[in-house]
Amino acid sequence: MPEYLEATHDKFTFRVATDRLYGEEGIWALRAAPQGNTEIRLGLTDFLQQRSGDVAFVSIKPKGTKLAAGDEFAQIETVKANVSLYSPVAGTVLEVNQALDRNPELVNQDPYGKGWFAIIQASNWDADRAKLLDPEAYFRSMQSQIEQELKQS
Repeated sequence: MPEYLEATHDKFTFRVATDRLYGEEGIWALRAAPQGNTEIRLGLTDFLQQRSGDVAFVSIKPKGTKLAAGDEFAQIETVKANVSLYSPVAGTVLEVNQALDRNPELVNQDPYGKGWFAIIQASNWDADRAKLLDPEAYFRSMQSQIEQELKQS
């Protein structure tokens, strides 16, 4: 079970797991196996899932799909919007989380655990990893986004 950095704004608490890396857009990346392996599990951050609303449907690119970093790898439909999700790493989809077909709400209930989306065989993990944010940097970015949204409301 990961440890979390937490921020509370208004009635919402946002968590950032400290055991993974993050894309600026709110996708997390975690090695799916021990060090040296380039199988990377992707999921949605707690902040992005709360911001997007209750997930009603998840569509993930099928196994075997080749992705460049920045390519859409999934979409979610929520009560608020349809949201495209972009892979922070290049590679090939090895596995998709079939549980989300039956239980898309897992994305909201357990975004850092059972609500993961896909496992990617990264084709250039070292280069992609260098572009990702560590948990503290993503936490600061998230807080900045929250403050911007509060100023606009």
